[in-house]
Order: sequence, then structure tokens, then C-alpha cells
Amino acid sequence: MSQQNKPQQKEPGNNGQPERFNPKVLLIFLVIISAIIGLWFAQPDAGANHQRLTISELVEAVKDGAIVKEDKGVMKPEPSLGEDGYAITGMMKNPDYDANLSDETVPEKVHFSAQGRLLEKDFELVRSVLKESPRSTAFQDILISFLPFLLIIGLLYFLFVRQLKSAGKGAMSFGKSKAKMLKRDKDSLTFKDVAGCDEAKEEVSEVVDFLKDPKKFQRIGGRIPRGVLMVGPPGTGKTLLAKAVAGEAEVPFFSISGSDFVEMFVGVGAARVRDMFEQGRKNAPCIVFIDEIDAVGRQRGAGVGGGNDEREQTLNSLLVEMDGFDGHEGVIIIAATNRPDVLDSALLRPGRFDRQVTIDLPDLNGRHEILMVHAKKVALSEEVNLEHVARNTPGFSGADLANLLNEGALIAARYNKQVIEMNDLDEARDKISFGRERRRLMDDEDRKITAYHEAGHALIQAVVDDGHMPVHKVTIIPRGQSLGSTMFMPKKDLLNHSKRRLLNQICTGMGGRSAEEIVVGDITSGASGDIRMVTSIARHMVCDWGMTDLGPIAYGESQNHAYMGTMGAGSNNFSEETAQKIDKKIYEIVQKEYVRSLDILNEHRAALDTMAEMLLEHETIDGVHVLEILEHGEMRSPIIKREIAKEEPETDEEDEDKVAKKVDEDDDKDGLAGDEAPAPTPA
Repeated sequence: MSQQNKPQQKEPGNNGQPERFNPKVLLIFLVIISAIIGLWFAQPDAGANHQRLTISELVEAVKDGAIVKEDKGVMKPEPSLGEDGYAITGMMKNPDYDANLSDETVPEKVHFSAQGRLLEKDFELVRSVLKESPRSTAFQDILISFLPFLLIIGLLYFLFVRQLKSAGKGAMSFGKSKAKMLKRDKDSLTFKDVAGCDEAKEEVSEVVDFLKDPKKFQRIGGRIPRGVLMVGPPGTGKTLLAKAVAGEAEVPFFSISGSDFVEMFVGVGAARVRDMFEQGRKNAPCIVFIDEIDAVGRQRGAGVGGGNDEREQTLNSLLVEMDGFDGHEGVIIIAATNRPDVLDSALLRPGRFDRQVTIDLPDLNGRHEILMVHAKKVALSEEVNLEHVARNTPGFSGADLANLLNEGALIAARYNKQVIEMNDLDEARDKISFGRERRRLMDDEDRKITAYHEAGHALIQAVVDDGHMPVHKVTIIPRGQSLGSTMFMPKKDLLNHSKRRLLNQICTGMGGRSAEEIVVGDITSGASGDIRMVTSIARHMVCDWGMTDLGPIAYGESQNHAYMGTMGAGSNNFSEETAQKIDKKIYEIVQKEYVRSLDILNEHRAALDTMAEMLLEHETIDGVHVLEILEHGEMRSPIIKREIAKEEPETDEEDEDKVAKKVDEDDDKDGLAGDEAPAPTPA
């Protein structure tokens, strides 16, 4: 790195961070000051063992031998009493002491003090047994008088002025940017540590290549992108990719959050933007990374405050710095957000953010690559099939997959294992997707209803599935808000949803309610989640995907929050008559598949009973067992149950497990079964 690009020197030991106020230092400082002042103004003890003498009594005591030289008394000049005034302290014989008495409460010697003017005839006598202190100068007297005030002023300076300056919050520091320069070291992340987003890496790697070798692009007329905006759902690796850019780039890298620009004082945000670009120009070429830019880059409008809003002033300053008259040659902005829909259009135009890089949830291959990267940091058994794990985790982000391996490691340690096995990762996946196991005891009736409910889901899915999403596991062990769950494993990621498969999903979703009605003769609230799921699919089929005879028309305008997985209140752009038709179509779709699920379960009633019995006996069965029961009427593959090793002492994780168990036992539950069949995402 060239000399001009080296970061400014920072104080050692604090990683360049501002020194923070330490309450312990304040306490120690106050104790020291109090002790000094107390000792300075302390008066001799005026208790029973202290004698206050006049000058005449002092002279008589010296003459009588009550005060001797060995007592090391001190006579100190006292200017307030005149030129011959003295303050005298020391030890003297106790007049009340009797050597013939054995009263230990009466000391042989006591303290004495005396103040007054010594006559010339008595001065030599007193000085013969007492030590005379040198007379202080006028300067010393003034210094001693003002010493307490100087200590108080020093304390105030230490507490307020110095701490405010070191914390960067002084009156002259509000406009200073909070951007931190990252140092490149051997532990820095690189592009090798980022997986599952190859296209995004190519986009940002061109920026790094341009900084390393600008002539490669300039000789054919290319110019470096002035800004790169990374958008995507939470946990997909936007900030991680920015850290990898910092590790790859051989130029200064500044990092700041969008919320750091927002302050309670007017004009501070704009000043910090200007200061950030000023630092960037001094260290050009450099990269500035703004995380969560939506905190400062929201769309402007004529709302409360009009154009005088502090946030808008900050945004205006950012727009000018990114592409104004002065320009910002050599300063490249990389920003990240999961709310691109709220950003101002002026911020997104070419010349400011020339590129928008979308980092979406990883596909099957991407999940496998991410697992391979994170698997290097944990001890995996040879039997672990990461491709199988990737297939079993659709919809997981990179952060979710990292958490999956970490949870697997914690579970393996809880069972006193040396490596992570496949069943540990399966349990970790269930914990992340459905919640922690709840060891609440259920009565026989609830267990029976739950077993038939889950068996109904699994049986119908095994019958209607065309091979793209077989049953993975069925369990009646309570997790989260459900007493049981049925899990599927898609063969591949689905980008489109056909009408036939959507109807099969609705049929599978109604399998639990149908099984309850057939076996128990009654229905329960356990199907509440299933009903919401199938209703959502049917509504999408009618209103969004045009899969009914109402035609390929979009009914209603929903407000989807980009990459946040939430949906706001939409507006109905159709008449009341059309709304009735929509409701009727939704009812017809769900009711038809409900009747279909009843027919399938009645046709395979024996398999339904056998599957429910196996669930009541083993609590959990795999997809292969479901197929065996459907084809042969019985399970032929063994069920392997894990057992906790009893030889090892109880670990801290087991203590935490007991605490979590107690919390889970105190939780309440509304329904029976959980969300067994995931609803498709609108294309």
C-alpha cells in the first residue's frame, strides 16, 4: 500500500475507538481527593485522651518534665497569631496516670495542643524539647489556601472536558463522521469465505479489480462504478460480502451505519456526510461502506416538516457529495439494504449507484457451498451428507445455515459426542424451523388426535406426490406452538408452482382435519394453521395467479415489503360483486380438496391406523416408514433412537437444557398441529 493510503495512526490498545468514560476511575479519583482534603483539614482528636493547654500551662509542663524531647513534639509558626505565634502539638505525661494502679483505660501519655504567642524568655525553653517547623513563605501560604480549589477544578476537567473530548462528543465534534477505517490483516475475510452468491461476487470484484489495476478498464474507455447498492433479504450475506471486499481491496476501507448520520441536533447528519467524504478524498482511492442505508436514504416527500426535515437534509448532502459539482473521484460507495422500495429515486440513478446487486436466498447449490464453507470450522462425522442437508433446508439464508451447524454442534456436545452426526443436524433443523422440543406431557386422547392428524398429512402427501416433495419425517413430539409436525424434503428448489401441485398442497393441508373427522367423529382447533395455509394458497390462485375461470386478472393490490417477508394492507380495486365471486371460488377450491382428502383417507384407512399406531409407539417415523406402511401395511425398517451417554458428567449445556425445559413447560398452546405444508411464495 502506498504511503498516502496508509490509515492515520491510532492510539494503541483501543483499536482506534474513542476512549469511553470509566465509572471506576471516577470513584477512585473521588476517594483520593476526599482523603487529601480530609487529612489536610483534619483537627487533632479532641477526645478524653487529648489535652488543650494554654501557653502558660505548656511552659509549666516543660518545666515540670511532663514534656520531654523524646516525645517529638512540633511547634509550628502560626501567622494569624502574630510574629511570635505558634501552634504546638505533641505528647505529654498524663496527669491522671498512676503507675501503682493497673487501670489499662488510663494511658501513660496523651496528646496535647496549644496555640498562642511565646515570650522571648519562654521560647528557648520550649524549643529545647520541641522541634520548630520552618516558617512558610507567602507563596506557600497562598498555594496551600488554593490547593483544594485547584483539586476540584482538576476533577471537573477530568470528568467533563477530557472525557467529552476523548469520546468525540465535544461541542466541536458533532459534525465529525463516525466512519471507521478497517485494517487488513491475515484474519480478514476474502471472497473465498463468501459462497452462494457468485453473481454478486463478480459484480463487486470488478470494483476491486479496477482499484488494483485501473488501466485495464481505462484503456478501452471504461470508468469505475461510483456506487454499488446491495439489496436482499436479511441474512443473505450483504455485510459479509462488504467485509470480503475490505479483505480483498488494497485500498483504505471505511465502514459506517446509516443510523450514524441521524442525530438529535439539526445539521449534524449533513455535516457528518461531508466529513465522511472529506476523509475519503484524503485517502483516495478508497471504499466507503454504508450499512442499512435506508435509515438515511428514505424517499423524500411533502410530509410533516416539508423539505426541512433533518433526514432530508442529510440525504440532500449525500446526493450532492455522490454526484454534485465537486464530485468524489476515487471514493466508491458500497451500500446495503433490505428495503430498496423505500429509497429515494435520486439516490438510485446512475452516477450515484451505478449498480444494484441483488443477493437473494441461496438455491440448492448455493446452500451446499455455504455449508461447505462453514463446515470447515466444525468437526463433522464422515457420514454427514451436506448435499442432503442442503436439500432439507429450502428457504434458509446463509446466516440460517451457519446457525444450523452451530446448533448441531451444541446438540452433539449435549450428547457427549466428539463429532457432529447427521441426526444432530436434523434435530437442529427441526429446532430452527419448528422450535424447541416441548416435553410437556399429553394425555392419551390428545396424543391419539395428534397422531391421526399428522398421519393424515403424511399419508395424503405420499399418495398425491409426484416425486418432487416426498415425506421426510413425521413426529408427534411438540415443538414451538404445535404438538406435531410433518416435514417434506423437496428434490429441488421450485421456481414455478403448477396448478396441480398447488391443489395437491391444499389436499395435503386438509389431511389432518379429514383424519380427525374420520377417526374421532369430531373436529378440533388443531387445524387452524392448516386452514390459514390452504386459504392463502387458494386466494393466491384466484387473485394473483389467474388459475380459475375468473380469468387471468389480478384482483387487489397488496403492499409487499421487499425482502422483508411481510405484507401490508392492500387495497381492493374491484366491486363488491367481484369480491363475492372471489370468496366463492376460494371456498370451492378448498372444499373440493377437502372432500378429496376424505376419499383418500377412507380408501387407505388401514394404512392410516397403522401409521397412527406407529407414531403413538415411536413418536417419530421417517419418510421411508410412511412408504412402507402405504405399500406393505407395516414398517420394515428399524427406528434408531438416540440415547444420552450416562458416563460423562453433566455439562453446562445440560443445565441450560433443564432451564429451557422449565420455560417450555410453562408455555401455553392454542392449536394442535403446526404448519406442516409450506405455502408457496408468489412468483
